[in-house]
Amino acid sequence: MSPDPSPSLGPGGLLTCEVLVVGAGPAGGDLAAQLARAGIDVCLVDQLQDLTKSAFSSAGMPLAAMPRYGLPAELVGARWDSWRLIGPGDQWRDWRATEPLGVVLQFGALRRWLADQCQSWGGTVRLGRRAVAISHEDEVLITRLRGRDGQIESVRSAWVVDATGHSRSLIGDPEPVPGPRGRDRNLISAVGVEWLMQVPEATWEHWRGKLSFCLGSDWVPQGYGWVFPMQRGQIKLGVCRLENPGQVASPLAPLMQSLQHRLLDPQSRGSLQVLDRHGGRVRSSIRRQEPHRRGRLIALGDAVSTANLLGGEGIRHALESSRVLAPLLSEAVRIDRAGLGKAGAMKALDRYPRRLHRALGWRWSLSGRIARRTWSSLTGTRGDERLSRVLKGLEQQRAEDLSALLFDYRFERYGARMLPYLLGWR
Repeated sequence: MSPDPSPSLGPGGLLTCEVLVVGAGPAGGDLAAQLARAGIDVCLVDQLQDLTKSAFSSAGMPLAAMPRYGLPAELVGARWDSWRLIGPGDQWRDWRATEPLGVVLQFGALRRWLADQCQSWGGTVRLGRRAVAISHEDEVLITRLRGRDGQIESVRSAWVVDATGHSRSLIGDPEPVPGPRGRDRNLISAVGVEWLMQVPEATWEHWRGKLSFCLGSDWVPQGYGWVFPMQRGQIKLGVCRLENPGQVASPLAPLMQSLQHRLLDPQSRGSLQVLDRHGGRVRSSIRRQEPHRRGRLIALGDAVSTANLLGGEGIRHALESSRVLAPLLSEAVRIDRAGLGKAGAMKALDRYPRRLHRALGWRWSLSGRIARRTWSSLTGTRGDERLSRVLKGLEQQRAEDLSALLFDYRFERYGARMLPYLLGWR
């Protein structure tokens, strides 16, 4: 990707484009690439100067997602064919398939590749710029960007897409709903940290080919830990935990140190090297009823709660939101070009929330409620015992069945006997 190509200049020296996409994560980067490929004048901006940095996603996904979203093999850090669930306590459970089930992506490489795709189709990419304000002038939007040097530049566009993740920098947070009605509508927050580690060959072999999760209050209260394989000699070690509203969260560093102490061979610790430390926050609602659009400002990806709370998974769903929005926004741009009026363009975007809801599926809200119940209950013996019963009921399942459960949220496969535990009724 060539550095910082310049978009066109409009009246008064303003930078101009048809669509401005703010945020070059999976959702924003993919949308910008899709729009550029459709011949739309799109500008993609991001606050990072280098998209390979701050690669905060653990980036595990099922194998079928690669061809579905047209992702090349060069983005794959590792492949996996097994699940390993550790805990509660010292219980270890393993499931292995005969064929590969999924991949762990190099998240920074994914972001850079998507930006390259946008640029290769004629889009503009401007890095090291943060969106700080947006205003309306007739039927156009003026977005102000602050560069790393503090300088302000403005972009004039017909449409702006907020793909800034949990921060929702332009669209803003949804209004909180008080009382019990707000339980599924308000944002639930989780915070995580991950280390990319260089490890000895024997340690890497122990975790190779497996997605491993640590579950239970003695591992990560109100959350979970993980070990993911990467290229030879490297693993990802991480933790994620729900945040309690109104309470000051304790630091995650002691939990990371505990995982390292309990999971990695003591004899190898002197040769371990942390190559990168990164972290992030997820804020999603279970019902996903927050505004998807305010006039010509549209929210995308995590800004409309596409990060799933059950496993903290976001990449696939962010890409899916892009594939839903891209044709609708392309239609709106064509209506604008033809001068057919504001109403027609807005009508094209009115279909966006419904289509995204359909694409994510009816199991989405169910998985969110299960996630909240599961992680929030992991504070002591009672929650651990309930989780142990659920995991014991999964012991006879195949690795493929766990993938269907954890990636496709197919809870109904486990019938009336398992659903009460999954839903927290027992």
